[in-house]
Amino acid sequence: MNTNIAEFIPEDFDASSRVWIYQSSRLFSMGEAFELESMMNKFLQSWNTHGTPVKGYANLLYGQFVILMADESATYVSGCSTDSSVRLIKEIEEKFNVTMFDRQMLAFVIKDKIQLLPLQQIPYAVQNNFITPGTLYFNNLVATKADLLSKWLVPVKDSWLAKKFKLEAEV
Repeated sequence: MNTNIAEFIPEDFDASSRVWIYQSSRLFSMGEAFELESMMNKFLQSWNTHGTPVKGYANLLYGQFVILMADESATYVSGCSTDSSVRLIKEIEEKFNVTMFDRQMLAFVIKDKIQLLPLQQIPYAVQNNFITPGTLYFNNLVATKADLLSKWLVPVKDSWLAKKFKLEAEV
């Protein structure tokens, strides 16, 4: 699995650009991905904040994560414009029968595939070595472009999970 996402992220967006990551409860099919791309492009064309167009970006990464980004060095994103992006995600949920707001479902790269695991099952997965300190984890709480590029896909040992579940670094 190629973990270098920089090639998919616009270079002309400020490092402090705001990022929202929505994880789907399943992979989107190729046909759904094309429909999703059309929905995101339509949204970006009309994404405004107080009548001013938002310098925005949207993409589906790894077939399962919708990434929205707004370059606030160009235009500040207001509550109303954030609400409109949430409406887009809810529309995606309804159209494709997926869940995009479940923060209790965590994503990992296991055997070169994205695997979802409920938060409450993490202790079992750690105890049985399904998840190790070196397992890659999708930290969907990153908030900026800089963090998306450097802290989104990280080893579990470098995430909040390490402290919560007492995962020690591999020797």
